[in-house]
Amino acid sequence: MDNIIRLSVSEAAKLFGVSSKTIRQALKNEELKYIVVKGRYKITFASLVEWSQKSTRRYHQLQNQGVGQFVNQWKIRNKKYSPSQELINKKPAPREGLVDV
Repeated sequence: MDNIIRLSVSEAAKLFGVSSKTIRQALKNEELKYIVVKGRYKITFASLVEWSQKSTRRYHQLQNQGVGQFVNQWKIRNKKYSPSQELINKKPAPREGLVDV
């Protein structure tokens, strides 16, 4: 079962740093995938990401006015909690009594 993330028009506008009017225009031009729930548009997050990357202007709006402006704040600076590539690539040792399938 796929967990599809869907956003309302106002949520999409805030996240991507554009106006609600821009999102509604993209819906009108069939540039976004959506469903209608109780008379409201629910737009798939994946289609929003694809749509935002097609235009340089929208890409920069996402980076500067949307959720992208916070990405640098989310970077893990403490090496203790930052995943090291060695640990990611390391396979766990087989435990006694368990058979590898």
